[in-house]
Order: sequence, then C-alpha cells, then structure tokens
Amino acid sequence: MAAGDLQFLDGKWYVTHSGLLHLAFRKGCCGIKPVLQERLSDVGSCRWVFKATVYKSRGSKGFVGYGDANPTNTSPLVRGAEMRVAETRAVNRALRKAYGIGLCSVEELGWLTGSPGSTKEENQSAKSPHQNGSSNGQPRLRDRLCVLIRQYSLDPTLVKAYAADFCGTPTLKEANRELVESFISHLATSARENRDALICKLNSYSQPMEVKS
Repeated sequence: MAAGDLQFLDGKWYVTHSGLLHLAFRKGCCGIKPVLQERLSDVGSCRWVFKATVYKSRGSKGFVGYGDANPTNTSPLVRGAEMRVAETRAVNRALRKAYGIGLCSVEELGWLTGSPGSTKEENQSAKSPHQNGSSNGQPRLRDRLCVLIRQYSLDPTLVKAYAADFCGTPTLKEANRELVESFISHLATSARENRDALICKLNSYSQPMEVKS
C-alpha cells in the first residue's frame, strides 16, 4: 500500500479515496461510472445522491454503490461541496464492493469528511498542546457540535453556555476532550429523544445568572 492509502483514526483503520483508486488502477479497472440520482436529490436542501458502477473488466456487469451527502452528514469544512462528497462516497462504496475491501473509507465518515490532507492536519492538531491542558480545540469535535446545532436548529451561544455548565468549566474552551465528547453525545441524545425539552433547557441559559456572594 502506498502512503496515504490507509488512515488510522480513533483506533480503527480506514481506506482513503486515493487508496481505492490506486487499487483499481493496479487491478486494471475498466471504468467507473457515477450518475446523479435526480429523483432522490434535493437542490434546495443540498441533499445529493449518486449511484456509481465499477467495471472491473470488459463485459463486466459492474458493481454498484450508492452515496449520499447533505449538510447534516458532512463536515462544515466541506460546506457547499456536498455534491462532490456524495459522488466520492458512491465511488468508494462501489470500489469496495468490486475489490472486496472490508474497511470503511474515511470519506464515508459523516463528521470527518474532507481531503486526506485536511484529515492529516486535524490529527497533527490533536497532538499539539493546548492552553490550560485543553484538547477540545480539534476540528473534529467542533465539526460534530456544529453538525448537531445545524441539524436541530439550536442556538450556538446557548449551546456553548450549556456545554460549559455541563463540563463544569468557565468556558467550553477550558474543558478537556473527554468532557466535550461526553457533552456532544449527551446533546445528540437529548435532541433526538426530546428536542422541545432540550430547547427549554437551553433557554434557561439565556437568563442572566444570579451573582453569588
């Protein structure tokens, strides 16, 4: 495998888009045909669905894979490029089927979608020290929080206030990674199970807090 064909993230191995293309080239892939599924796509909501067919040889019936992308399952770092993300995901899935690749591709990860270069930079950022020992400044965590805020139409300012209170820190930036991950998981569950109750909880942070003597 060439450098960049695989990536190790959060304790798991993932294959990259370039890695799959390199494999297809080495195996003599005859062709890849991505087609936009117009009936399943919605321009207004930036939702795109592609069907990709990989032909391993001449006369092959082809291996089919579908890929979808919208603002709720892609990183804010690729906002506006959902169509290209959907096409890439479809091609990746078709290639994985064609060549029996059991590893998921990194581009199929909703909150981590981006170029291999961007992912590498994010991983390097994760290893760098942060002020007050905080490691929650990673783009991946911010992206996941932004996706939830967009998906459930939450107030970012109130979410940050709630997060700081949940983590027991003056501000969200001062919370460590484990606490932030715990909050994101809690927020996702609360929004999914009872959004109205979550909104009420968030609204309580819009009131000025009483100063304790």
